[in-house]
Amino acid sequence: MTETVISIIAPIFNEKETLPELYRRVSDVMRSTGENWELLLIDDGSTDGSTEIIQQFAQEDHHIKPVIFARNFGHQLAVTAGLDYARGNAVVIIDADLQDPPEVIIDMLKKWREGFEVVYAIRSKREGESWFKLFTASLFYRIIYRITDVKIPLDTGDFRLLDRKVVDVLKNMREQHRFLRGMSVWVGFRQTGVEYERSARYAGETKYPFKKMFKFAKDAITSFSYLPLQLATYLGFVSAGLAILAIPVVVILRQSGSQAFFGQATTLIAVLFLGGVQLISLGILGEYIGRLFDEAKGRPLYIVRESPEDYPD
Repeated sequence: MTETVISIIAPIFNEKETLPELYRRVSDVMRSTGENWELLLIDDGSTDGSTEIIQQFAQEDHHIKPVIFARNFGHQLAVTAGLDYARGNAVVIIDADLQDPPEVIIDMLKKWREGFEVVYAIRSKREGESWFKLFTASLFYRIIYRITDVKIPLDTGDFRLLDRKVVDVLKNMREQHRFLRGMSVWVGFRQTGVEYERSARYAGETKYPFKKMFKFAKDAITSFSYLPLQLATYLGFVSAGLAILAIPVVVILRQSGSQAFFGQATTLIAVLFLGGVQLISLGILGEYIGRLFDEAKGRPLYIVRESPEDYPD
């Protein structure tokens, strides 16, 4: 069998309407390159019939490599499984909703052949998204850029090409709470970007509502920054500083006969403020301790029901 050169990873969760078009466009692009290729479709516990479509594609086309999860494990772990099973010299991660055009893979391959080992796609324009999604996404990328230990390029997602050397390093990083776009920057190597216009979703509904986006942002921040822990310290200093400044103010007002600080109101306000600071600090500590607990359990990142080995070439 000819060595696989290009692997494309597409996580799938209830995407039966987009799968045929994804298959067609990726196939057209890869055939135009003249390279040997494979398309890994990672079924992340779909319930809408996507699994059966993936299985049918695999039976009809040896380029299709299914990885069927035993249940839903999440987008980042689906991409991780793709990296584990990919055999290519270059590996491309792409979303199944076709917001990331497969045609951009051609530009990524050009950069890869120039010697770059990580080629990330930069969104110059985003169609079909609400102002709230655009605002929160822009805010998220800029916060991450400022507070994390690695400089993650602005307006980039998981749509990127990784050289085999980078993939092999990432495969050895088995942390439970994963932020792959940060991990792929953290490893280093020669990196560059290509700009593209992000399209509207081809069909179906977004799989990343606000609740999932919030959890994703939390995982990103706690994986690459100690700022939340430092913030708890800063809040403690601020509350202590306010208390120290308040002591002479209260003494002076009491001596002057002012009624401003008599009664229980000020005491209740002070207790509520300090209690709030303590609870925030405990919550931040709990987030980091919870992640340590998850790592200590040592559970597998995902469980596979069917793998490419079940579909021989």
